[in-house]
Amino acid sequence: MKDSYKTIAQPSEGFYKEKGSKFMAFARPVGSEEEIKEHIDGLKKKYHDARHHCYAWVLGYFGDRYRANDDGEPSHTAGDPILGQIRSHELTNVLIVVVRYFGGTKLGVSGLINAYKTAATDALANSTIVERLIMSELKIKFEYPMLNRVMRLVRDHQLKIIDQQMEYACAMTFGVRRSMENKVKSMLSDMQGIELEE
Repeated sequence: MKDSYKTIAQPSEGFYKEKGSKFMAFARPVGSEEEIKEHIDGLKKKYHDARHHCYAWVLGYFGDRYRANDDGEPSHTAGDPILGQIRSHELTNVLIVVVRYFGGTKLGVSGLINAYKTAATDALANSTIVERLIMSELKIKFEYPMLNRVMRLVRDHQLKIIDQQMEYACAMTFGVRRSMENKVKSMLSDMQGIELEE
């Protein structure tokens, strides 16, 4: 079971120039369509005098939500080449916007595809690609004397404590790698005095 995905660690930029046209690429790590819209609107405002603001984004652990936009360029000459670079790097939760200032000379279909692709590639080359774990959350209840056994399980399986209440009746929420979820659930259900919340 896949339990990790690749994305970029921080914003980065790229640049490409062809026959006077300038292509400025902006790569951003993103988590939602609202965040994507804010980034695009911000770049359109900042570079309001540019001819085109073309973009592509991919969202979701498995990259199953995506969009490509040519913003007035000939169909499939801008958004798709940008999307192709995100896909070829196997990234998700990423937005790339390429802002074009027209230089007066038309580049033709193949020239545009190459320009948008190269600008996007440069932005990704200037970023740090990181692998993030896909975590599931588990909640348990137990009495305080069980704490040592619970903490041993947390340590042995590298579980990430998200929330805990330590009184006589304790509660803990922790993150577990998706691929380990069933194993950890099974171990918890075998431990007497620990109640796993569904």
